[in-house]
Amino acid sequence: MQAPSVGGVRLPRGNGEVVRLPRGASLTDFAEKIDANPASLVQAMFHLGEMVTATQSVSDEVLELLGQEMNYQIQVVSPEEEDRELLDSFDITFGEDAGGDEDLLPRPPVVTVMGHVDHGKTRLLDTIRKTNVHEGEAGGITQHIGAYQVATNLEGEERLITFIDTPGHEAFTAMRARGATSTDIAVIVVAADDGVMPQTAEAIDHARAADVPIVVAVNKIDKPGANPSKVRQQMSDYGVVPEEYGGDTMFVDISARQGVNIEGLLEAILLTADASLDLRANPTMEAQGVAIEAHLDRGRGPVATVLVQRGTLRVGDSVVAGDAYGRVRRMINEFDEDVTEALPARPVQVIGFTSVPGAGDTFLVVEEDRVARQIADRRRARLRNAQFAAARKRVSLEDLDKALKETGQLNLIIKGDNSGTVEALESSLLKIDVGDEVELRVIGRGVGGITEGDINFAAASDAVVIGFNVRATGKADELANREGIDVRYYTVIYQALEEIEQALKGMLKPEYEEVELGRVEVREVFKSSKVGTIAGCMVRNGTVRRNSKARLLRDSVVVAENLSVNTLRRFKDDVTEVREGFECGLTLGSYSDLRVDDVIETYEMREKPRG
Repeated sequence: MQAPSVGGVRLPRGNGEVVRLPRGASLTDFAEKIDANPASLVQAMFHLGEMVTATQSVSDEVLELLGQEMNYQIQVVSPEEEDRELLDSFDITFGEDAGGDEDLLPRPPVVTVMGHVDHGKTRLLDTIRKTNVHEGEAGGITQHIGAYQVATNLEGEERLITFIDTPGHEAFTAMRARGATSTDIAVIVVAADDGVMPQTAEAIDHARAADVPIVVAVNKIDKPGANPSKVRQQMSDYGVVPEEYGGDTMFVDISARQGVNIEGLLEAILLTADASLDLRANPTMEAQGVAIEAHLDRGRGPVATVLVQRGTLRVGDSVVAGDAYGRVRRMINEFDEDVTEALPARPVQVIGFTSVPGAGDTFLVVEEDRVARQIADRRRARLRNAQFAAARKRVSLEDLDKALKETGQLNLIIKGDNSGTVEALESSLLKIDVGDEVELRVIGRGVGGITEGDINFAAASDAVVIGFNVRATGKADELANREGIDVRYYTVIYQALEEIEQALKGMLKPEYEEVELGRVEVREVFKSSKVGTIAGCMVRNGTVRRNSKARLLRDSVVVAENLSVNTLRRFKDDVTEVREGFECGLTLGSYSDLRVDDVIETYEMREKPRG
């Protein structure tokens, strides 16, 4: 079979076989898989209207386009598959309990609390923290680590529940999207005096998408106007049917402020877990789990809150989380106490990472530091390639010049106080949609204050820097002022979204619409050697203005476009406008083919406001 030719370049011909490539692969990677010359692929891409180098990371679409030309099926490997293949190469199995059924022991359920703003999520978590402290700890929980365990009695037996205190369901979704199945049960808080609100419906959707059982906490039952039965009715409309209505969802009436029926809610969580889930894990294997949030501590370096999902994490273990690795030097629980080991479903703060992991990154214990470093390095390289590919806009030869002149792109660098917040803010920003004309790109993200490096990066890439609950260091502030870099500080996520959306809309090219001003009827035509052809007119409707645009109609047919009312007179006086019912004289520049009974329509172009 003859090799295909693109622009005179001979290419190897496939038989429709599948070629698996990672995200952000280069033409060299593709060439190696099919035993071809990378230079010929570069030439072929040039003739297909794409300019790429042999080693440059390219997008999935570019790979698929070239594959079609050469009769290969390109299969871009998902991040999860890439990671599985990477771990397989080190003989590591992630996401499964080692050993047999007899090695699995019961573990506490992991719970996320969601709901509408101001319905009492934070108050409920605070109340639970203060009143249900494990083993009667004196002084209660002193340390906010993003997750904690509480104890409750069920049928005379003390049972533990782990609560994840995330910044809301944006972060919950971001963690889910990265494959971190960290939550077993979702508690949706609904205010009894307010009922189901838009974010309540969102929370239901998020819980359903994550395929986790729901427990509904009907809060604020102590307030006047509280109507718990109305909440049950509204939730039923969304498919969350209470047990008392024949459904399978437990509803618990509580008051987080008064501390009413908190025990009942904890019991409902345990009963739901026992009825719907088989929560067991092997505590004897090497630990695996998920990083819930992480931040950079000035005194202690990178600090990550991790939730152990299987196995037991111990001080001294070599760990890798996302593209961060290290050795567990110290573990701290929510009571600010040092612990030497963490069992399944136990959240702890880990100190010892060399860099800050991302929220939702999976972590695992490996045999030695060398393996942890190799896995982290490969993940980092893979992520960098994928980002380069995503960042590169497809530019065809026809519109290359235009693309260089006008990027239509807003670059952002996001810095926040912890990785969970940065992740939630980034995913929310990327959902802003103002059409195809402009594009939002997050080119950098990180945890901690805004540094000189961030400002230099912003200067090199024309980016805006967003600081969420963080500030610029002294020298970075001076550098930003000197370089004219726009640094925005926010403490409320919605304010950031609103301002960025306005900025994107401001980058859009203005859209204009035609607005009719008036119509005039030509009654007489005069010739003047000085000003040309003059039309004596009657304004039939609207107004006619000097310098407005005009078109000429004869028997309702447009005979001339893009004219302009150059002079406008009432008797011998120059005027700027003439209203309906009055006579006037006007000229349409050098246009002279005017006849009696012609109609002149005048209009102006006005900028349309963006929705």
